Amino acid sequence: VDDIDQRITLPECARLEAFLPTGSQLIGKTSVGVRCLEKNGWSIFVPVQIRISLNLLVSARQLSQGHTLHEEDLASQTTETSQTGGFTAPKQVLGKVLRYSITAGQVLREDLLRPPYSVVQGQVVQIIVRGSGFNIRNEGVALNNASEGQTVQIRTSASRVISGIAAASGVVEIKP
Repeated sequence: VDDIDQRITLPECARLEAFLPTGSQLIGKTSVGVRCLEKNGWSIFVPVQIRISLNLLVSARQLSQGHTLHEEDLASQTTETSQTGGFTAPKQVLGKVLRYSITAGQVLREDLLRPPYSVVQGQVVQIIVRGSGFNIRNEGVALNNASEGQTVQIRTSASRVISGIAAASGVVEIKP
């Protein structure tokens, strides 16, 4: 709790109530409201800094961009933070790929990781079109990298460029 402005003088109050002002967050620098519930009551906003201690996952050693995370790459560290973000369980990050190189002891955050690619640029992929009562299969070449669920551009054998959704390794689904 930060100091209240010394120029403010308030009458004593036996019935105080704390409240969270509209739009305030319960983390970082913020304000907590305090009001007197007695006749001729008053309200004041008290500046506070809210920090949370979490046991977050960190890198066990220096890791390079493009590295796929394994159990031995992880360590945990109790960290006091005033920001949201970070992972607390290994299952949240195992198999994910680093977007950037990181140093030993660096907290793993969402913006540092991406899912692994199921389709890689230049890869020959199986194109599957599924409709009501039919399946059509063809091959094409991926024009960009994509993780499962992401859009991928494919050049077909007829040199047409089409878009689909990356599925399991090397499969792209097209909705008719």
